[in-house]
Amino acid sequence: MTDRIQSLNAVGILVDDYDEAITYFTEVLHFTLIANEKHKNGLRWVLLHPPGLSSTGIMLNLARSKMDKIAVGNQAGDQVLFVLQTNDFWRDYQHMQSQGVEFIEAPRDEDYGTVAIFEDLYGNKWDLLQVKDA
Repeated sequence: MTDRIQSLNAVGILVDDYDEAITYFTEVLHFTLIANEKHKNGLRWVLLHPPGLSSTGIMLNLARSKMDKIAVGNQAGDQVLFVLQTNDFWRDYQHMQSQGVEFIEAPRDEDYGTVAIFEDLYGNKWDLLQVKDA
């Protein structure tokens, strides 16, 4: 059947400023800006994809309401919001550190791979992960 959902295109993340977030994701995390369309109501459709073969992107949502603004940087509470998978943990870890990314823990080896948690420019927690070869 071809009438079923085929993929997850984007997940939303609340931001304080579109341009600030675009700069962070493109320059620090090397995401590609896929769409940046301005609408008459002042909002924008902003979609970024991580490097590599990913069909799921990040959709930037401008925080406008009081509830939105409270949630910026805290969309997952104390949990990790996103996982960035890499094929070279140490390369990306060192690049991110050189760009001022704050890792909130030292890299660690787990049964599934090498991982470290970092915070984005708003304080959302992310995993940087290199999965062990099977």
